[in-house]
Amino acid sequence: MNQVRKRCAVIAKHRLFRNSIIGLIILNAILVGLETYPYFIVNYATILYIADQVLLWVFTVEILIRLTGSNSIRSFFREPWNLFDFVIILGGHVLIGAHYVTVLRILRVLRVLRAISVIPSLRKMVNALLLTIPSMGTILLLLGIFFYIYAVIGTMLFQTTAPEYFGTLHDTLLTLFQLLTLDSWSSGVMRPLLTAEPFAWVYFFSFVIIGAFVIINLFVGVVVNNVEEANREETPSPTDEKLAEMQKELQDIKKLLEKKSG
Repeated sequence: MNQVRKRCAVIAKHRLFRNSIIGLIILNAILVGLETYPYFIVNYATILYIADQVLLWVFTVEILIRLTGSNSIRSFFREPWNLFDFVIILGGHVLIGAHYVTVLRILRVLRVLRAISVIPSLRKMVNALLLTIPSMGTILLLLGIFFYIYAVIGTMLFQTTAPEYFGTLHDTLLTLFQLLTLDSWSSGVMRPLLTAEPFAWVYFFSFVIIGAFVIINLFVGVVVNNVEEANREETPSPTDEKLAEMQKELQDIKKLLEKKSG
């Protein structure tokens, strides 16, 4: 049994094995895309079904190889990406038996996400993005307060002039989201208001500058900072390695001094 585990571990870590799985994931994505065209559904439904079944069982064997090659079942499922892969594949088998066609198609599309768990660089990027969630909470709170203040002001100022954009509070919030995306905010929203409200540009300019250019850049800064930290943890720089060595040496010296003083 130990030999089987070692053999599976070698296969799971082999570059050819990993690249083959990536290629099959891409093939699976292409097949799912082809199924959105009625021509392929009508003429190649059987071929697409057989190909999907083959891919599902190949992915099942892949999961079993990785599970067998791990140190233990507990350690395998302790890794979130392994659990994600297992749920996607297991769900495919369960839904095939239940014939939930719509949900099955959606789950098959989700198999494309397995490229994230297979490709180390993508996995590292997603992990870095997940690290930004706590930091983004404060920025989202700031953005929410900013949105609410401008929504109330905009509704009070332009409710009668442009009711289609500022008629109610939720209409104004939707308009502000459009401004935040910079989608036709000038020609579609601001300029028609300038004829009736000449000073409306102050409201729009201040919102776009603070919202789109300042607060959104805070999101970008947090993401970039966490990606850099993830890269630093993955591949520490020579300076970081030297600092770690110096800290270790200082700890050793401290232990020696404590022994002598004791």
